[in-house]
Parts: sequence; structure tokens; C-alpha cells
Amino acid sequence: MFLAHPVGRPVHEILAADDAQDVAWLDLVDPTEDEIRLAEAVSGISLPRREALEEIESSSRHYRKGDVIYLSTPLVRMINDALTAYPVGMVVSERWFITLRYANYTAFETMSRDLAANDVDFALSDVPELVIHLLETVVNRLADILESAGHTLATISRTVFTSTRPRRHVRNVDVLRQTLRELGASGDLTSSIRESLLGVDRIGMYLGDARYFEFRDTLQARLRILGRDVASLNDYVAQMTVKVQFLLDATLGFISIDQNDGMKLLTVVSFVGITPTLLAGIYGMNFKIMPELEWHYGYFYALCLMLASVLLPLFIFWRRGWFGDRSK
Repeated sequence: MFLAHPVGRPVHEILAADDAQDVAWLDLVDPTEDEIRLAEAVSGISLPRREALEEIESSSRHYRKGDVIYLSTPLVRMINDALTAYPVGMVVSERWFITLRYANYTAFETMSRDLAANDVDFALSDVPELVIHLLETVVNRLADILESAGHTLATISRTVFTSTRPRRHVRNVDVLRQTLRELGASGDLTSSIRESLLGVDRIGMYLGDARYFEFRDTLQARLRILGRDVASLNDYVAQMTVKVQFLLDATLGFISIDQNDGMKLLTVVSFVGITPTLLAGIYGMNFKIMPELEWHYGYFYALCLMLASVLLPLFIFWRRGWFGDRSK
């Protein structure tokens, strides 16, 4: 999809070069090759393809060709409960601000609504303002995601260290398994956000080193504030990573405790059965008077007694939840 984002007017799709008049921001969402070529025809700028945007070298992500600056970074996106970092490209010239992305992002939609509502204090053709505003919006969105992840970790912490633990073993195991899944998802999320923040930080440093806002004191100040925001968010991500590891260790510790409790019970049960077995081995069948030898139902009584000795431990284990579904 090839979109134009004019200030004070609704977003509209670009189908021909005439549709992009009086527009500074061109937004290509999961573009086809034909749409990329149309954008090149409209702007007169050669645009990178997805393969180039996915390069990890800094020299491949941030470079300059003449008066055109090429930037790219991975941004985290949740699709169908799966975290994926999709590449986002930015092409900046004196006349055009072009973005190429391969997923829908809330930050882009938020900025688009701001432009459509004319909720901005800069001119339509002010490309540097568009660039810094988009970077700020992306960082704000990443901060919101981190805040939500922090609340999730707080909930997990209360679950792990709650004083009212389930009595049945199977319920306890299910809670711990779900906790491990949630901790794994939180770890993936923080890692992906750190990668996105690193990409935005590199973009900011490149623009600063390239003196892109050299004659715009206000924008230079906003760029410095953006860098401090990214640094503080990176510190928060590091703290969350430590907390995820701490909760993971605690959860595994509780699992070990539950396993030790199970082994303790098995040891007790085994000890209870050892003494009667020992006595039966020494004295069994060695007495002259054994009433059951003459009993008509003695054989069936022995079979029922053996069956009961099997079923009773199984019932005890079932009550403790040891036959829960281990495939969960």
C-alpha cells in the first residue's frame, strides 16, 4: 500500500504521480515492486528494497547518497501472539520524507492521526519536523509497551511469591508451567524492544553526527532529549531483564522444591512398606497355625488384599495430583 500523509487532510492512497502533490510524507506499507517504482517516479529518489533494509551492518543501515539520507531499523511487532522485528526504512531528502515498512505500527498510525487532525505545530513541507516527530512517536510507543510489560512482570511476581499456594500438586505445576511461558514471552519482548531502541538510538546518533538539524536549535534540543529518553528506556529494559532472570530462577527453585516434596513422600511410602516386607520375609509361611490356609475364600482374600495394596497408593498419588497432564 502506498499512502500519502498530508497535514490537515485525511490519508489517501497514491495511485498516480498527481496524487502526491503538496505532500511531504510518503508511507509505503508492505509495498509491491510496482508501488516502490511509483514512489521512485513520484520522488525522483532511488528507494531500498527489503533485503537492503534487513542488513545488520551499521554502514548498510545508515548512509548518505548526495543530499538523500537512508536510514533503517528493526521495530518489534506482535502478530498472532508472535513477536517479530520487521525492518523499517526511512529516506530523507530536502523535499521528501519516505518510510518503508512491512507491518502496521501504532506509532505510524498515531502520527498519521495527528497530521490529519492538524494537531502539529509545523508546516506541511517541514521534513526535519516530520522525521523527529516520528522518532519521538516511536519511542513513546516503545515506552508504552515497556510499561505494559512491567505490569505483566509485577503480576507474575505476585503469582510466584504468593503465600496461598494451591494444595493440589497438579494445580501448582500448572501455575508454574504457565509462569515459565509468561516469563519466556516477557524475555523475548524485552530483547526485541532493546533491539528496536538500539536502532532508534543509532538513527538519532547518525542524524546528530551528520548535522542534519545543524541550523535548527529546537530540533537539536529535541534530538538530545530523544537520546536521553532512549538511554533511560534502555536502563529500564536492563532492569526488566534482571527481573525476568530473577523470577525465572525463583520459579525453577519452586519446581525443585515440589520435586523434593514428591521424592520425600516416595521415601516415606517406601520406608513404610519396607518393615512389613522384612517381617514377612523372615516369618512369613513359617508358622504351624495359619487360619487362612483352611479358609475357603483365603485365595480370593489374598488377591483382593494385593489389589488394594496397589490401588491405595495410586489413589493417594492421584489425590496429590501426580497424574496431571504432563504435556501442558
